Amino acid sequence: MRKAILVSLAVVMILSGVLFSGQFSRATAKEPKILEFITMVGVPRPYTGSTNAIRGINGGGLPWVVSSAFGELKMNGAIEVKVTGLVIDPNDPAAIAAGRAGTNPVASFKAVVSCLSKDASGAAITVNVATSNFPATPTGNSTIEDKVTLPQPCIAPIIFVTSPTGAWFAATGN
Repeated sequence: MRKAILVSLAVVMILSGVLFSGQFSRATAKEPKILEFITMVGVPRPYTGSTNAIRGINGGGLPWVVSSAFGELKMNGAIEVKVTGLVIDPNDPAAIAAGRAGTNPVASFKAVVSCLSKDASGAAITVNVATSNFPATPTGNSTIEDKVTLPQPCIAPIIFVTSPTGAWFAATGN
């Protein structure tokens, strides 16, 4: 009888280990998200150029619009952003006059993550970290997948899609 109880107990322990080990490994393998978004806003007229930079990032020289955008930022710095139709505003008079309305004149985009953080003395600072450049089509489509080194802490992150030189064309929000 005692042998039967020990065998039953061993079977239960083995089955528990098999059933739960997969669950635990999957749970720890999934990196928590800091930010997930399903919309971005193109740079509107008041934020073009350097007049109203956001967290030290200048807006593109003309207004931009975006058809759709989504992405996520994980705690380990993994970032994914997919934009479609990120182009200079087709209805902006200055863009029309310049012959650039409804186009994307740059060959690549990058993402910039902007965090509020603190320096070694504990003073508040803004930290902007950028991905590598990723190809963008003339119709403004691009997929950015990279990893950045985030400051600790990373408070109130904003994700920008920018030119290779860092002027923003779209930002998280609506």
